[in-house]
Amino acid sequence: MAQLKTIYTCQNCGAQSPKWIGKCASCNQWNTYVEEIIDKKQNTGKLAVQISGNQPLTLEKIETVKNKRIPIPIKEFNRVLGGGIVPGSLILLGGDPGIGKSTLALQLALALKGRKILYTSGEESLQQIKLRAERLNIDNTSCLFLSETSLEHLIAHSEQIQPDILIIDSIQTISTETIESSPGSVSQVRECTSAILKYAKKANIAVILIGHITKEGNLAGPKVLEHMVDVVLQFEGDTNYMYRILRSNKNRFGSTNELGIFEMESSGLREILNPSEQLISKVSDHVSGTAIATTIEGVRPFLIEIQALVSTAAYGTPQRSSTGFDLRRLNMLLAVLEKRAGFKLIQKDVFLNIAGGLKINDPATDLAVICSILSSNIDIAIDHKYCFAGEVGLTGEIRAVSRVEQRIAEAEKLGFTRIYIPAHNKSFDNKKVKIEIIKASRVEEVFRNIFKKS
Repeated sequence: MAQLKTIYTCQNCGAQSPKWIGKCASCNQWNTYVEEIIDKKQNTGKLAVQISGNQPLTLEKIETVKNKRIPIPIKEFNRVLGGGIVPGSLILLGGDPGIGKSTLALQLALALKGRKILYTSGEESLQQIKLRAERLNIDNTSCLFLSETSLEHLIAHSEQIQPDILIIDSIQTISTETIESSPGSVSQVRECTSAILKYAKKANIAVILIGHITKEGNLAGPKVLEHMVDVVLQFEGDTNYMYRILRSNKNRFGSTNELGIFEMESSGLREILNPSEQLISKVSDHVSGTAIATTIEGVRPFLIEIQALVSTAAYGTPQRSSTGFDLRRLNMLLAVLEKRAGFKLIQKDVFLNIAGGLKINDPATDLAVICSILSSNIDIAIDHKYCFAGEVGLTGEIRAVSRVEQRIAEAEKLGFTRIYIPAHNKSFDNKKVKIEIIKASRVEEVFRNIFKKS
């Protein structure tokens, strides 16, 4: 008879301990250890080893098989994956609660017409799934739905149906009978994912796993979960805003630089094929504190509107606040404005906002940020047909940015008449573009060019 043994496992990082401890020594989290029962099989005699299964081969004997991807009608999703879903791959989709993970997965399942899809949900009943599907207003007779939380039953149904794509919502609700712990624990998530991985590779079925994330923004479960899967997708955004961004943190079959943008509507997620037009508001020339920046997320250029508000501090300590932009970088740019450009902002409140609820990490937006701040400070509007691309250094110089040709082409396509770029960028043929290109090496040159002509 198998001996029962209990062990305490951290639900945050997967570390194990023979006794309960309050603080995990690996991840420094409190009260994360949960008691789990493991089976310790008695080992009598020598281990019998039989050579079976796959045999080692040389490179010459390995057959080259080119996997034909399954194209996805959702172009933004298709771009992030690198051209479609690879059969036999394991895709992990994570995101905040209520961000739209289940809606995106259901929309994907219903859009793949002509393919056999098995959508399994452990969080919703079949009636709830139907209500969601009716709101999406998409019909697909080749898509089957199952409400199940048992791993053994799920794989049995999948072996009988033999779908092209298996969608599991979510992996934290699936449990196996071989582990004596509650669903969602580290052991359950690890063992269920391992079993699904073996089944997907053996049956050559693509599997999409929806995963929860922790309060820190990391995927729940052990870190080995991200190593086991082939693709890790992050679906992010702010529930107070309409826009959602699909990023690829890991992709064994494509680039991780691609980006997909969606807009949440009452009828589901709508693709934003031209985000620049959506993210720039149609404002007049007489509004101060706004500047247009050309940014690149992944390999995709688009323009965003940066809004700044500078006012006299009502209290002793001035406030510094930013939405969608790094607050520490904002403080650095304010110090550059005061030290290198001579603008006194130490006694003023500064508020910065990236329109549309996006979070931008591109340093090429620095020039547009300081121009919007200065525009609000002196209450002089910047022409809405001007845009900016440049990284600002601590000495006040404008540093070169990457892919400046793509930024210029995007600005010209949207009808901008002038773009300010770093003088240190490599030279290119200005005659090919109709937009006026102003090169500057320091921030003072940009200020002088913009505001003294206003």
